[in-house]
Amino acid sequence: MAFKIYTKSGDLGTTSLIGGTRVPKSHLRIETYGTIDELNSYIGLVIDLSTDNSSKGMLKEIQDRLFTVGSSLACDPEKAPLMKIPDLKEGDIDSLENEIDNMNELLPAMKHFILPGGHPAVSTTHVARCVCRRAERLCVNMQEHELFVDPLVIKYINRLSDYLFVLSRYISHQLGVVEVEWKPRIN
Repeated sequence: MAFKIYTKSGDLGTTSLIGGTRVPKSHLRIETYGTIDELNSYIGLVIDLSTDNSSKGMLKEIQDRLFTVGSSLACDPEKAPLMKIPDLKEGDIDSLENEIDNMNELLPAMKHFILPGGHPAVSTTHVARCVCRRAERLCVNMQEHELFVDPLVIKYINRLSDYLFVLSRYISHQLGVVEVEWKPRIN
């Protein structure tokens, strides 16, 4: 028999963390890992719109890391030591930084702020970047409310938003699309 996707256990507005603890669906922890899930979906869309196989490979790695982040955030921190949950490593951040540096070597110097646009792949990458920044703010909010979040998660998400910004520029460059410069109205 096929696995049923619905359990009906959340019909009253609660859900379970990994470990079994039930919390309201409005809980900051749920909002945070839900935003990570949203980010992962947008990254899937960036992969679908991308034409660069190297970038696609990196983005698939990032999707895997985001599942790791989501697992970490979805886990009851009091029960986490008893469970085997995948974790981030400092090397995951190094990998993002190396990719950023490699792409930046191929890009012209940035002399203006850049507006999202010019091509669906570029715009979608900017949307992913914005969702990533929201995820970062939510992780920091968790910390401020004394809800455990691994500091490496915040560092990874911060670097990922930088990666997505540079990737949007790199995609523009690869596609030969002129970046949309912000030219402020001065009156």
